[in-house]
Formats: sequence, structure tokens, C-alpha cells
Amino acid sequence: MIDWSLNPEYATGEVGALFGDIERVFALTGELITHDSLCRVLRVTVGNKRYYVKRYSGTGKNRRRRWFGLRRWLGPPRVRAEWQNLLAFRAWGIPTATLVAYGLERRSGAFTRGALVTEEIPDTMDLAQINYLNDPRLADRYWVARVSRQVADIARTLHAARFAHNDLKWRNLLVDGEATVYLIDCPSGGHYRGAVLDYRIIKDLACLDLWARQRLSRSQRLRFYLDYTQQPRLTDQDHQRIRKIVRFFHGRALAPWFADSAQP
Repeated sequence: MIDWSLNPEYATGEVGALFGDIERVFALTGELITHDSLCRVLRVTVGNKRYYVKRYSGTGKNRRRRWFGLRRWLGPPRVRAEWQNLLAFRAWGIPTATLVAYGLERRSGAFTRGALVTEEIPDTMDLAQINYLNDPRLADRYWVARVSRQVADIARTLHAARFAHNDLKWRNLLVDGEATVYLIDCPSGGHYRGAVLDYRIIKDLACLDLWARQRLSRSQRLRFYLDYTQQPRLTDQDHQRIRKIVRFFHGRALAPWFADSAQP
């Protein structure tokens, strides 16, 4: 059984011909961007636009579950979770990549392969690359404040929907020439409740802070948190949460610059 969807806005012309069904998508050749045992990402140019083709042919990263074949039947495939999450981001008003086509194939009820195609967001660079290149924009406090405010809004919107990204790192946040932030790549995000949601929220915020602690000032990082909570100052509950955030990756990163701000 094949379940394939093509965005009606792309149904005609060369784009519709290339991405019209899963067979054609898996037959595509293009610039290899990245690959692992689970998926391959290609960049394909059509006219004056570029598209990212993410093809899944594995059943999960957990070797034990792959070995016994359970991943083919248990839980949604990562490719389905990824396209559903991108659709959810757009519904929540979060800027993200436009889905051009997506779907999967099952045989005897078991997942065999799947893919999703997104249109490239032009004139963008992810925050991790901006940091790596020591981009001069990071020295512009107005630019940093604008980007930080948008990232805080994105995180708050996700968490208000009881959703955690689970990989909310700088590499998954694109910024364009107008300083607009886009959230991409979310195959492992999902909805949670109770203590599990609280833990996942801490993880999301800690992932964001992992690079921020090395690049941004203490006041900039504190401003981000206040924007996230939409409060003028920290409460006792905020102090407790900040302690958890700054200690989340303890032993794997340098001590945060604003660790003392977590003291009540």
C-alpha cells in the first residue's frame, strides 16, 4: 500500500512530474547533502528553485528494535512524524519549510520506505553555521534580540501545545536576510503530558542554551528566558527551572555564564 500526497500548488509542470509519486522520488538523483543508515537527503534543482528530498528506507535508529523487526509495525514511522510535525508547525503559525510532497509505502502492513520533499527557504543559514562562521550579525545586539525573541516565541508555542521538539538545537533554526526565524527538521518531536512533558521542555530549552552559553551574554540569555515566559522578572519556579536547564548537560559542556542567575 502506498500513501502519497502532492501539494496542489506544485501539481503541475516539472515539479509535479518529479515529485508526483514515491517511485519517481526514490529514482531521483541530486546533490547528496547527508546520509545515514536511516535516510538520505538530496538537494534537487528545478528551474530557479531548489528542493530537499529526504528519503527514509530504515525502520529506526534503535538497533535492537530493528533486529527483531518490531519498528515496522510499532509506532508511526519517523517520516510520518516529520511531515505531520511540519504541518503542525504551519498550523500553529510557526515559520517552516513548505511541504511539496510526502508519503510512505507499506507491505503486508509493515513500513518499507517513505519520503518528504520540502522547498528550500531562500537566503537562509542555520544558527549553528552562523555561530561557526563567527558571523558579524552576532555582534549586533538588535539582530540578536530580534532573533532571540522569535526563538522564544517558537519554543513557547510548541510547549503551550504540549509538544516537545526533542532536538531544538541551533542547527534546526534557519534565519533569513530579514532576520526571520524558521523551524525545520523534527522527526522525533511529539506530544507529552505531566512530568514527561516537563522533562522534555527542560531538554528543549537546554538544547537551545548549549551554544547560547558560549556565544551570548548572561543578560541576552536571561532576556530570552523572560521572553519565553512572557514575564518581567524571574519567579521562584523560574529559578528552579533554570537550575535544571543549566545542569541538563552537566559534564558535557562548560558551565553556563548565567548559572548564578538561577540562584533564588
